[in-house]
Amino acid sequence: MKPPPFKYHAPASLPEALDLMSQYGYDAKVLAGGQSLVPTMNFRLANPSVLIDLNRIPDLGGIRSWNGGLSIGAMTRHVQVEKSPMVLDKLPLLYTTMPKIAHPQIRNRGTIGGSLAHADPAAELPALLRAVRGQVKAQSARGERWINADAFFIDFFTTALQPDEILTEVRMPGLPARSGWAVDEISRRHGDFALVGVTTVVRVNASGACDEARMVFFGVGDGPVLAETAAGVLRGEQPTAEAVQAAAEAAAEKDVDPPTDVHATAAYRRHLVKVLAKRTLQQAFDRALGKEVAS
Repeated sequence: MKPPPFKYHAPASLPEALDLMSQYGYDAKVLAGGQSLVPTMNFRLANPSVLIDLNRIPDLGGIRSWNGGLSIGAMTRHVQVEKSPMVLDKLPLLYTTMPKIAHPQIRNRGTIGGSLAHADPAAELPALLRAVRGQVKAQSARGERWINADAFFIDFFTTALQPDEILTEVRMPGLPARSGWAVDEISRRHGDFALVGVTTVVRVNASGACDEARMVFFGVGDGPVLAETAAGVLRGEQPTAEAVQAAAEAAAEKDVDPPTDVHATAAYRRHLVKVLAKRTLQQAFDRALGKEVAS
């Protein structure tokens, strides 16, 4: 199938793009990598009357050091992040996550900002952004604002971006001392959307007890799901096998409400939540405690 007719604009600067967004509002869609938008237009699931192509704006890409972590331009391609020595050094969690996203052909064109703005509930990057307490910059002709990840993802394919706003930058802070991380997912084939996935970040205190645990699941709800009950089970506790098991059970039973669809039942997804929670918590606590991480 082919998309219905639309007007096409290719602005050469961000102010020009923001003026177009101000003019067209709800009728416009931003084209970044196009790896999600173009297929949905071809199937007529998306029907914008105006397409605003950001690919000719040079200032929207790039990876920079920020606050011990990273500042990434919204038009930075997935493959640039995947191959970046700076990403490996500053945020190895992100570096490890990138090869899990789709296939190389997708990562060659897909963009960081496009993935986050699309807000697919089965995508890896929204969960990672919540897990590290990241934030995004939204710009419009009216000005700019920073939105924390916990407030950015609203619902199924829905974010806090206003109709005239463009996501232009992503900030991911570095993890503090005595932190550990892990990411894992289950899919039918490598590159398919995850049936269930999770990004886990933990921090321990000087005695080795858990100060904080953030497990953010994807593929189990209307967006990236923060496992708050499981975090409460772990807070202040030594990360023993029993504590990790209790947190994994809490995540599966209380923190997620997964769907049943053609790919998997809700019961199977709950089982995967428990398995992945236990696995990634063990790996994250091992990293936080300076132990060898089991594969």
